Amino acid sequence: MQSAAPLFSSSSRVAGSPPATFLPTSRAEMAALGWEQCDIIIVTGDAYVDHPSFGMAIIGRVLEAQGFKVGIIAQPDWHSTRDFEALGAPRLFFGVTGGNMDSMVNRYTSDRRVRSDDAYTPGGQGGKRPDRCVIVYSQRIRESYKGVPIVVGGIEASLRRIAHFDYWSEQVRRSVLVARRLGGNRLERIGYTGPFKPAH
Repeated sequence: MQSAAPLFSSSSRVAGSPPATFLPTSRAEMAALGWEQCDIIIVTGDAYVDHPSFGMAIIGRVLEAQGFKVGIIAQPDWHSTRDFEALGAPRLFFGVTGGNMDSMVNRYTSDRRVRSDDAYTPGGQGGKRPDRCVIVYSQRIRESYKGVPIVVGGIEASLRRIAHFDYWSEQVRRSVLVARRLGGNRLERIGYTGPFKPAH
């Protein structure tokens, strides 16, 4: 059996090149960096703030430090695939996260009322992310890019990686790792990367 190539042997950034001032969020920003394609694109339910209090910014910068070209799609409009196509297809994979909070906790109070604000959106504006956004974002990506791997992570994916009781619908829901595609009955597995990775 052939062994897999080390992850960090797949980076495409020229050794010694400086980090981006901000990770690109548009084709124009990619062009300014001299990039034709990202290696990895992170899709997040939060606004993009390049600060260590935002998990996707940390992940993006760690990957960039290893030589990967990382782009960010922040709070895309999930009603169509347009925003998910803004940076094109990544060379390696899409990383999908609900953001710093579970999207259902972010959108609803404990008595199931819709929140009027969102602490992780500019101006505190509510309604900028869908319910269960890890599943919704993954479905939209799959509609546009059928062959590109999807890796999910963050608190929402971690909490829902196995079958679980869903407080809002009062039923047991399947793992987010098995996401039903829109417009069909075929089930598709998507990858999960948790906060901890064994050393061996």
